[in-house]
Amino acid sequence: MTPETLTLSPLPHTWILDVDGTLCVHNGHLNGGDELLPGVKEFFAQLPGEDMVVLITSRKEEHRAALEDFLHREGIRYDHIICGAPVGERILINDDKSSGLCMAYAVRQQRDEIFKINIEIDHKL
Repeated sequence: MTPETLTLSPLPHTWILDVDGTLCVHNGHLNGGDELLPGVKEFFAQLPGEDMVVLITSRKEEHRAALEDFLHREGIRYDHIICGAPVGERILINDDKSSGLCMAYAVRQQRDEIFKINIEIDHKL
């Protein structure tokens, strides 16, 4: 898999990340326990400290505590977890800045594949 590189401004960012099949093996929590996918820790190590991380999952609310414990043990930081999301498409809509700065990105990831996204900060943006 070729790494995807996101070239971003130095402004603080909001990351909205799916859990199952993207960060963790899909339905691992139902089949013996959660397991991070390769590359996830490396990706999170790139995130600037002032960025917000929102995780979204279709897991039911009763699975929240176990997910939070797992993420804590693995050193994966987040600000919010949304549980009970519908299983259909996830759509992000945002307005661009008047300067022309793109304010919305979408990256599609193949289920249970290596998480390979690089972040590049461009201070000219």
